[in-house]
Amino acid sequence: MMRSLFSAVSGLRNNQTAMDVIGNNISNVNTTGFKASRTLFQDIFSQTLVAASPPTGTLGGRNPQQVGLGVTIGGIALDMTEGSTQSTSNPLDFAISGEGFFVVDMNGVLGRYVTNEDGDTVQAPYSNDSFVFTRAGALTLDADGYLVTQNGHRVVGVLQQFVEVDVESGTGEVTTEMRSILDSAIDWETVMDPDSDLNVTFSQVRISGKGVPVKYLNEAGEVVEETVDLSNYKIDEKGFITAMDEDGKTYTIGRLVLATFPNAAGVEKIGQSYYRQSQNTGAVNINFAGEGRGVLKSGALEMSNVDLANELTNMIITQRSFQANSRVITTSDTMLEELINLKR
Repeated sequence: MMRSLFSAVSGLRNNQTAMDVIGNNISNVNTTGFKASRTLFQDIFSQTLVAASPPTGTLGGRNPQQVGLGVTIGGIALDMTEGSTQSTSNPLDFAISGEGFFVVDMNGVLGRYVTNEDGDTVQAPYSNDSFVFTRAGALTLDADGYLVTQNGHRVVGVLQQFVEVDVESGTGEVTTEMRSILDSAIDWETVMDPDSDLNVTFSQVRISGKGVPVKYLNEAGEVVEETVDLSNYKIDEKGFITAMDEDGKTYTIGRLVLATFPNAAGVEKIGQSYYRQSQNTGAVNINFAGEGRGVLKSGALEMSNVDLANELTNMIITQRSFQANSRVITTSDTMLEELINLKR
């Protein structure tokens, strides 16, 4: 008799959790890039009243007699299927068609240079906690021209190609290369021979027409600074960021990256449409769009993958399950009351 009471209580408690998941899904039906979750139930364990027995020469075998002791949450699974695409008129809106997440610099220290205890200037270290991931591609520009999310965090890319600046007089060729695995904020000065080709690497995913400053030594040994002005920035489906100079020459200045995981459903939601790597996602793989992962659609956003009709149906089922468990409690209580009344 008491087993039914406790089993029903577990049913009430876990169906309430299922309703919480459904409510969160419905509330985020219009959230850009949102991924729905679903609740998976499993039984707790069973009490064996009679153990199973094998067949004998005169009797057949007998199955075990067990009474279940309730239900528990087996898991809350993240549905990573792609949501529908909604067209917009904003060229900085991007939907990812296929696998992948935008990589975001959460704490803003990526690529910064600091002074260590020996007085040397070194690049600030970063860890997995520095990066978060999102499918919400509603990007914008901050006051400094950096590509950022709606929360103001900078989007990560790589330095792609160099801008060539010809310096007259002298001979020889010197190439300066600054390497950065991911999007980095790097400032530098290069001392070079005159009449050479200088390759300048852009530092972050920065889209502004303020120009690129270049410093070099002239024949008199003086530091001269020139600026290359770029405009008409575009980002294609593979994440290439291109721009044009005043003469109409096109430069590829950078490229957005996308991240994938062996188990994308293992990511942890941390709010603001961000996810972070967990111990069950596997190692993050950061690469380019269109190379083993999805491609970018400019002027579009990925909608929530919540199926409202399915969620409303699940809500009815969960509600009825909750009511049925409540009825088990009241019925068990009535039976206990009848048992108590036998004494009269």
